[in-house]
Amino acid sequence: MNPQSDAPRHVVATAGDADTVLRRLARDGWTARPGFALPDPQWDVTAARIVLHGRIGDDDIETVRLAVLAAARGAGVVVLCDPESYAGRALIDDLSRIGAVQRGTDDADPVASLIPEQRALLDRLAAGDTIAAAAAAEFLSLRTANRRIAEARALFGVRTTREAVLAYLRQRQPEN
Repeated sequence: MNPQSDAPRHVVATAGDADTVLRRLARDGWTARPGFALPDPQWDVTAARIVLHGRIGDDDIETVRLAVLAAARGAGVVVLCDPESYAGRALIDDLSRIGAVQRGTDDADPVASLIPEQRALLDRLAAGDTIAAAAAAEFLSLRTANRRIAEARALFGVRTTREAVLAYLRQRQPEN
């Protein structure tokens, strides 16, 4: 698993939710800093366990870029924004390319936190494909597929891929 997959990525709609997430992260040993600019010249800041936080306006694409860059460098991010705004959708889409994005403070629905690649892989695994076959069918490298499945296992709080597939099947919403 890549180092960034351990860094928290949260998108919340209210200041109260942001405070709740930041308090939980502080208890887990993360250091909160306002804003999304990283002054540290070192690229990988994973070991510093920094979580950057702030508000992003509806059309503030420059701040979205800073938040995504910070997440790519290994910092955690807690973003207060409207997830349905242009900037909110862009932020969630870009952060999802790095790893799982938690929306709000409630981790009770891990299926909602899965990125499309993880859903597709889990669907294929549920249908009986191997990880290698699922990766090839989704045009992913085997390494990326294994990383996405490992992130899904972490979201579901399980140890094996089989357990992740079973949890996914139990919790996903029926398709209409």
